[in-house]
Amino acid sequence: MADKPRILCLCDETDPPRQVPQHLDDEFDVVTVGSPVQALDILRHQNNFAGLYVLNDQLQQSLRLARLLQNEQILEGMPDGVVLLTKDNVILWANQQFCRWCNCESAIDENFYAVLGSPEILGPDFCPFHTALTSGQASSSTLRSDENRYFQIHAAPLIPAVGTPENLIVTIRDVTTEMLQQQKLEAIHRAGIELADLTTEEIFNMQVEDRIELLKSNILHHTQDLLNFDVVEIRLLDEDTSRLVSLLSEGLDDDASQRELFALPQGNGVTGFVAATGKSYLCEDTAEDPLYLTGFVGAKSSLTVPLIWHDRVIGTFNVESPDTGAFTESDLQFLEIFSRDLAVALNTLELLAAQKANTAQESVEAIHSAVALPVDEILNDAVHVMEAYIGHEPAVVERVQRILQNARDIKQVIHKVGQTMAPQEAVPESARSPQRLKLAGCQVLVVDIDEAVRTQAHNLLERYGAVVETARDGAEAIYMVRCLRSGAKYDAIISDIRLPNMNGYELLLKLKDIIDPVPLILMTGFGYDPGHSIVKARQAGLPQGAVLYKPFRLDQLLSTVENIVGGCE
Repeated sequence: MADKPRILCLCDETDPPRQVPQHLDDEFDVVTVGSPVQALDILRHQNNFAGLYVLNDQLQQSLRLARLLQNEQILEGMPDGVVLLTKDNVILWANQQFCRWCNCESAIDENFYAVLGSPEILGPDFCPFHTALTSGQASSSTLRSDENRYFQIHAAPLIPAVGTPENLIVTIRDVTTEMLQQQKLEAIHRAGIELADLTTEEIFNMQVEDRIELLKSNILHHTQDLLNFDVVEIRLLDEDTSRLVSLLSEGLDDDASQRELFALPQGNGVTGFVAATGKSYLCEDTAEDPLYLTGFVGAKSSLTVPLIWHDRVIGTFNVESPDTGAFTESDLQFLEIFSRDLAVALNTLELLAAQKANTAQESVEAIHSAVALPVDEILNDAVHVMEAYIGHEPAVVERVQRILQNARDIKQVIHKVGQTMAPQEAVPESARSPQRLKLAGCQVLVVDIDEAVRTQAHNLLERYGAVVETARDGAEAIYMVRCLRSGAKYDAIISDIRLPNMNGYELLLKLKDIIDPVPLILMTGFGYDPGHSIVKARQAGLPQGAVLYKPFRLDQLLSTVENIVGGCE
């Protein structure tokens, strides 16, 4: 006997079997169901039914079934999950998208939270279903599963004609990608903030050099571990020269990291273009991009963003990959976010470098006070001795000359150490003193009875690269000039117009017997010149503009010395 065809019979939920007509049992294999939702679930998963039988008193239910069938077609096409819940969180109906997330064929009669693996409720509403049923208003929350998947749920009550809501319609959206991206963005931002964040104890126990190296190490660490970029190059922009100076290079070839680049849109690679325009640049295929200059052998794509501080480009941040099209728009977004905080950290690096330079400068000045200025005293005493023994004791004169040369060598060593300890490029542009190239390396003699004047002039001029010696009076100045070794000279001689043993005019005349022209600058505090020393000095060959009237600004002293040095070249 052939198997009877199957038929689904929608009956009264209280006692379905008793309502099935006898002729149906005789002719068909009857499967009874008590609700349209159950019928819908059976029909969805089983397609071997010959028909659907609905009793007369179940016509209203059949209409509900028809509507559900129609609505299901719509709901099954949605990318979101949709479920119908009881007040006890039991699933009455669920679309296929929700079932796929739960890895089950049917979720009907299952507890909503259980079928999702008892996810953690993250809020903002920690009881969204209860809130929706009791308030009659929709409620939302976010769930996180054990598999680190995130779902955003929106629960809305089904409001009956009479009575309180008994059911909920819940939509579920998989927001894993968005949440993970947001978490990464927050981690990147947090890492950027922490780049230069040191505790008071760390700052106290670390040298400036250590803090600078730690900052660079943190930058590389976060770039590699958080952003997953292994080939990294950071360059800082020198605004005076437009040169892009390499700060950090990891994974690049030596030739590439040492390549001289400028902030120009052409001829300087992607890095130069980004620095010049302030725009990020995504190079998907290095072989086809005319801007690209080889960073490391085998690179097939690159991503470069500007480092911007207060709307000003201060450098570039470049990463590269051996894969074509390795970087996405998300990577670009991540790198731009990190670069904003990196710019803040690099400003801190600049401040640290300035601190280092300032500390070094203070050390240099302390050395000058402790060593260089006393060396001047040695020079002064030595020339006095030499003057006394010239023509009488050649051996003594020769020995004194060695002492003089050794003393001057000591000053030169101190000067060079100072330049090494406090290089000008370590000072931020905003705090950098104007360069005085004419003063670099020039020899200056300062003549004044006032020790404070000698000291201040000494420190100021050596700060700009001059090599300074001092004398206490005119006679000592003459000895200093006379005892210079063959071929040596003072590029400028700065003297007070009133000296214990002679005036400025008389000093000029005596110096003319030794050197000509005399690069003399006179300082005077007189409102007028009662002895006409300045007039006489000018008539005797005092350089034009070589008079400083006290009190004078420091920049006036520097400019006057520059003019004298330039005029004697």
